[in-house]
Amino acid sequence: MTEYIILMPLLILVFGLTPIVARDSYLTKKQKRIMLWIIGLILVLLAQNVADYVLQTAVSMPYLRTLESIVGYSVRPIIIVLFCKLVKPNGRNTIAWILVAVNAAVYLTATFSHFPFYVDENNHFHGGFWYFSKTVFAVSFILLFHLIYCTVSEYRRKKTWIWISIANIVLVMIAPLLDISPLYRNYPVSYLTIAIVCCSLFYYIWLHLEFVKAHESALMAEQRIKLMMSQIQPHFLYNSLSSISELCETDPQKAQQMTDDFSEYLRYNLTALNSEKLVSFEKQLEQTEIYLKIEKTRFGDRVNAVYEIEARDFEVPTLTVQPLVENAVRHGICKRPGGGTVTIRSYETETEYIIEIADNGVGFDTESITADGETHVGIENVRSRLAYFGDTLEIKSELKVGTTATIRVPKKKGEKSR
Repeated sequence: MTEYIILMPLLILVFGLTPIVARDSYLTKKQKRIMLWIIGLILVLLAQNVADYVLQTAVSMPYLRTLESIVGYSVRPIIIVLFCKLVKPNGRNTIAWILVAVNAAVYLTATFSHFPFYVDENNHFHGGFWYFSKTVFAVSFILLFHLIYCTVSEYRRKKTWIWISIANIVLVMIAPLLDISPLYRNYPVSYLTIAIVCCSLFYYIWLHLEFVKAHESALMAEQRIKLMMSQIQPHFLYNSLSSISELCETDPQKAQQMTDDFSEYLRYNLTALNSEKLVSFEKQLEQTEIYLKIEKTRFGDRVNAVYEIEARDFEVPTLTVQPLVENAVRHGICKRPGGGTVTIRSYETETEYIIEIADNGVGFDTESITADGETHVGIENVRSRLAYFGDTLEIKSELKVGTTATIRVPKKKGEKSR
């Protein structure tokens, strides 16, 4: 009975996975249905393996052994196609299902012929023409290559995901070779069945990793929306449009310029809302200059800007520099009776690029990140976006003196000072 011990961890895994999948609220209905079908077919495969072992070693029933062998040869390709459905849910697998049907049909002929295989009256298994020529086994390998295709086509931009799936495929490919090698031991469960059970667990974990990745993207999108809405406050929209309206009567040319600047400001922010990528510091600096031009038009000498730009050729997450400048204007210098100046600096060291946004405004309490009951625009959102890409934000402020926000962007490996 000791040979059956190998069954215990497999059964624990399969029966343990079943209620977890059934109650998993993170899986879609389609994913849950496919996983439950895979688990059901694995149980059939485990039963077939045990039956085959018993019919080889303890009971001589050639016809029954023929039937259970047909089940084993027919079920494995179905599981592979279901793996394809997990990897590429919207992919079409018509040809794959046709191959599965042909494979099952060929093996069913063993009930009345010796074509694929047969079990003689002495309970000895013999491979027929199709068995020894490996024509039928080719079906499984074709399906495995189809699984590779599904993986690469669906995750070609996510190389980590590709290798997780391909590792599973390699495991399934190696297992039948072990079953026919000198390393094979006559256990109740074949190496191939063990590999399929392990793969089902790996794919379930993979589905959760996919959910985490999708959830991260959703959070990033939500952050971008919050950041966008926190930037383009109604008061800024109304005041900018009001200023344009007034200028239309007093200075039409200036009104036209401010309209162009305001349009560019909105266009950039709406575009950035859908972007997760890094953008050049130069691009963000251009957008910041547009914002400051609008505020300069509105407030005149109360808003001044100084640029001390030494480093330009590097990238930062989108919507990080401008929100900090906007914060300096709105919560810093505009709350000072005579206005003030925002200074934007950039420079580099041996290990990082540094951006500083400094103002000589009213300052605030950095412990609470609040002043006069209002949350400073975008600070925490900017900090989160920078942290996502490995960058950092440091805020230093002193009441009645001013605030300095410092962004630190680590250089990539091998990147040297220019």
